[in-house]
Amino acid sequence: MIKGISAGVLLAALAPFHAMAQLPDGFFDVELRTVPVAGNVYMIQRPDGFANVGAFVGEEGVLLVDSQFEPHAKDLVAAVRKITDGEIRFLVNTHVHPDHIGGNAPLAAEDVLIFAHDNMRVRMLERRSRFPRGNGGFFPQAPAAARPFVTYKDQITFHFNSEVVRVFLAPAAHTDGDTFVHFPESDVLHLGDVFRTTSYPIIDVYNGGTLAGTIEALDLAIGLAGPDTKVIPGHGVNVVGRRELIEFRDMTVAVSQRVRALIAEGKTLDEVMQARPTAAYDKKWGTVPSWTANDFVPIVYHQLGGGSLYEQ
Repeated sequence: MIKGISAGVLLAALAPFHAMAQLPDGFFDVELRTVPVAGNVYMIQRPDGFANVGAFVGEEGVLLVDSQFEPHAKDLVAAVRKITDGEIRFLVNTHVHPDHIGGNAPLAAEDVLIFAHDNMRVRMLERRSRFPRGNGGFFPQAPAAARPFVTYKDQITFHFNSEVVRVFLAPAAHTDGDTFVHFPESDVLHLGDVFRTTSYPIIDVYNGGTLAGTIEALDLAIGLAGPDTKVIPGHGVNVVGRRELIEFRDMTVAVSQRVRALIAEGKTLDEVMQARPTAAYDKKWGTVPSWTANDFVPIVYHQLGGGSLYEQ
């Protein structure tokens, strides 16, 4: 059984999220659901598709991809128990943000072995971690128990449950420690927050994310995906496929090209914003209040050499 969470740790975890991500009261009062994806892979998610977890199950046990917020740690284990009684043995983190590593410490306390890229562990060692929203606010350092026990430079392969699981560094996109997890035999990709179906790309420049890397990483994922490949988005209600990856990549490229053209005309950031380079896409990807064109376009402008990130 997962051990209880202390009140002090819980308050420390929740306070910065309410302040910066504006999570509503009762945010954690939901049941996690388990969705079959393909083969031996499942998606465990909140009803709103916030920070989706992958679960690879079989006779040798369970490998998780990400661990949700800490308050959902017990819920995550309960969701796994709906599909298997097997031991949860391994956890792979796709990146450093708290909605994807929050359950690390409770799982580690139950002897789950945590894996991540070298860069992610380095980010976790920083005294205060930067949050991509809210102009880069801070949240507390994760506890030592949450840190990955095993890290890798380029890639690592699991030979588990009679399948091969490929875990590898993606180009610096959402962060500089983004991990893709590929289940070739089940034909599933978990891309962490490099790919989402709910908003424009969140490029966390405070943790090494880049626009060029986002496009490169999406191209890499598209190259891996076949016509029947299932893709678990970091955020999003539905399991999707290669077509949705291409649509997301094409939108990112189109916005980038429009902003680049405006920069070439000598436009300031204010003028670029007034030109609404995302107008054709706002209805689909601009509806999440905490990350709209007002957040995405300044980063694109900055990454393309237009000027300071939040120039007025």
